[in-house]
Amino acid sequence: MVRINRRGLLATGLAAMGTRAFGAVTSGGERLPLRPGEILNEIPSDFSGFSFETSQLADPDYFAPGDASFIAFFRRLSPNGVLRIGGNSSEFCWWKATPDAKQPVVRSPGQGRADNYMPQNFTPITPAAIDNLRGFLDATGWHCIYGLNFGTGSPERDAAEAAYVAKALGPRLLYFQIGNEPDLYKSPHNMLRPAGWDFPDYIKEWTAIANAVSARVPDARFAGPDVANASGWVVRFAQQAPTLMGKRLVGLSGHYYAEGPPESPDANIANLLKGDPRIAQRMDQIMPAAHAADLNFRMTEGNSCYRGGKPGMSNAFASSLWGGDYMLDMAARGCKGINFHGGSGKRIAAGLGGKLPGARDEADMEAARLGTFYSPLAGNNQEGYGARPLFYGMLLVQQFAGTRLVANRFDSMGANATAYTARAGDGLRVAIFNKDMSRDVSVAIDLAVAKARRAKVWRLQGPALDATSGVTLAGATIAHGSADWQPRNVESVAIQGGLANLAVPHASGALLFVES
Repeated sequence: MVRINRRGLLATGLAAMGTRAFGAVTSGGERLPLRPGEILNEIPSDFSGFSFETSQLADPDYFAPGDASFIAFFRRLSPNGVLRIGGNSSEFCWWKATPDAKQPVVRSPGQGRADNYMPQNFTPITPAAIDNLRGFLDATGWHCIYGLNFGTGSPERDAAEAAYVAKALGPRLLYFQIGNEPDLYKSPHNMLRPAGWDFPDYIKEWTAIANAVSARVPDARFAGPDVANASGWVVRFAQQAPTLMGKRLVGLSGHYYAEGPPESPDANIANLLKGDPRIAQRMDQIMPAAHAADLNFRMTEGNSCYRGGKPGMSNAFASSLWGGDYMLDMAARGCKGINFHGGSGKRIAAGLGGKLPGARDEADMEAARLGTFYSPLAGNNQEGYGARPLFYGMLLVQQFAGTRLVANRFDSMGANATAYTARAGDGLRVAIFNKDMSRDVSVAIDLAVAKARRAKVWRLQGPALDATSGVTLAGATIAHGSADWQPRNVESVAIQGGLANLAVPHASGALLFVES
């Protein structure tokens, strides 16, 4: 493994990221110079992941070792991904250890308020659901991040649940998270804590739960703070939690939603694709603190639009381009994993106080029945599963798993396009996302430094940015009910004088494989 000077890497990476995009060029093509010696990040094999509401476990068979269709889609994406269990509903789930166990008496001030976006009811989680989850993880080859109830939980109840989860999941358990978006607890949309409650209160209560869990599970590992958007909380957690937790703390986590609320006219495809300066601002705060604490950072829940997503955007081809670009942008900034949130519309709505604000009509509700609008997968145990457009962007990025993301220099020249390069064992990967709605780009990739012998390209395409079907990667689509997929159209790209010339039409993506 290459030894990396993290402080030097951060400075190099930030400098490179400011000039990573490129744009429309003259007929001769603009050069894309590669810098394979400047490593931005080592992308782990488990970079890709999904996130689901804890309340999905209310159906013990949702994650079942015998659900061949669901398992196949997990394995199609990655042989070694990460499943995160958490979300709003985790704050209103309770551990029903035995059939006669009684629901704890807990009252949230937000219950009954129309402006509250937290669950209005409590959901029991049983040992059968956790046992099935272990079988599902074994069948997929994935590992699990398990969220414990902070909002309405207690150290004693969380410790009892954690003890069973740790024993049942065994080596498939990566770590526990405690709470979901605690930076929003005092918000009127949440109300799990009173006004004035802030980080000092949080870290005290969080530590009490973590210590109670550790008393029952001595080798328990933790990550946090799993905030909605308060990067300052991540920094403070990185500075304080290691002293309190020692080696039990193994990571940092946070969430990201690009747009929202879904009923806003500003939540649209044009805004989704144009880029978000908050990403750089937050990561510029988080990563120095992560490096100082020697902790990795993972985006454990996020998507294109919060509160279930927006139909015609979150479930459309635009989400594929956005998702692929976002994943690699975060990787270039030091992130070690991305978990896109999904699941059934019923469970997402229940986690939002019975609301699914993006749904406009019965057709939207039917689509959400199989998977809420931003879900990468849609389906159920009875009808099988299928891939939404976002899944194709994730599948493209999966080709970077296990590579070293390296710097390149390119001027966008005004077009809305990005490029990412990585060193792999067999050569290079170059991903280009042309998110521009009208401008095609043509680029001459300088491969002289890589001593390239041959190159081929997969294309990420769709009928239109708002198309909800017809998306292809390498000319192939994934049929509902079957995760079978093989590249169908693989183009050879000529290398002349050390240059590979590649045209990328507007509203499309390309993945270049370069063999050295």
